[in-house]
Amino acid sequence: MRHACAPYAQRVPTVLLDAREAADPAPRGVGRYVRGLLGGLAGVEGWRVRAPLRGLPGPEVVHEQLGLGLAAVRAGADVLHAPNCFLPLLRHTPGVVTVHDLAFEAHPRDFAPRTGVKYRAFTPRAVRCAQRVICVSRWTAADVCRRYGVDGERLRVVPNGPSLPLGDGESPPGRPYILAVGDLRAKKNLVRLVRAFRALRAQGLEHRLVLAGPDAGEGARLRAEAGDAPVALTGWLDDAALDVLLRGADALVHPSLYEGFGMVLVEAMARGVPVVCSTATALPETAGDAAAYFDPLDEAALAAALAGVLEDRVLRERLVAAGRERAARFSWARTARETAAVYAEALDG
Repeated sequence: MRHACAPYAQRVPTVLLDAREAADPAPRGVGRYVRGLLGGLAGVEGWRVRAPLRGLPGPEVVHEQLGLGLAAVRAGADVLHAPNCFLPLLRHTPGVVTVHDLAFEAHPRDFAPRTGVKYRAFTPRAVRCAQRVICVSRWTAADVCRRYGVDGERLRVVPNGPSLPLGDGESPPGRPYILAVGDLRAKKNLVRLVRAFRALRAQGLEHRLVLAGPDAGEGARLRAEAGDAPVALTGWLDDAALDVLLRGADALVHPSLYEGFGMVLVEAMARGVPVVCSTATALPETAGDAAAYFDPLDEAALAAALAGVLEDRVLRERLVAAGRERAARFSWARTARETAAVYAEALDG
């Protein structure tokens, strides 16, 4: 007769991560965040991940406020992670919510009225009731504390990783060009960029300006502002086309008025493209010493910074080297490790 005692097997905790936006064939920022995080979490030991790609039928708010909590209970989840502000306010499971930025507060006109109301109604409540709040930058964390009056004790800063696959496709025709990437909306400050670009063209600049991103309301105004200057609006691009466009650019210029992180800066740096960047909000935190900066409200300063990077070979080489080093600090493996540590904190209370 054998007398054996099976070793005690510690239960592996489970996190339920709302992954609906990752299922979008053309993911935006949150969808890319969820995809990258899921890939990183696959390499993190000690957690089991459940990531439902579909919600309850009907209005999204019903699934977010009722369906997610029920799904967490059914999955036996120990932690529930809402990756975009909409953590169930009533739930039986410890909650983690990610806040990418509060642009809906700072630039409400950039959002459809119903969308803006939803964000402004649920985000402060989610932040206040979550066991832990993940912010993608120190700037966003400070903004959350300032606007919502919350104690920073429950907030954790976990930066993003680059999400655009590096390709090897040939550069597009029509070089040389300067590139800006992002939705065509007011907070991106592209009208001032077009004006600065036209001033540089009048001084002899030979580059084109390419604006890559879906039209979110500013397309007609940008075309009118461009006049006969060589400004191209590409519309939405898939990953492969955007990668090629980035790698062929002589500079990435990002004049945005408000960003919670600025992932495109890291994407450009990883490809050896010098970055010319606004000093607004979280952008200096992300770019560090690997960008040439300008006041986003000063068109002359924008033009001067851009001209300096295009004309000064030594400056370009320094930015390229510093950019590659800076980009190497960001990865989804790092993001996942730090996020899993936040899950553990939420579970421990």
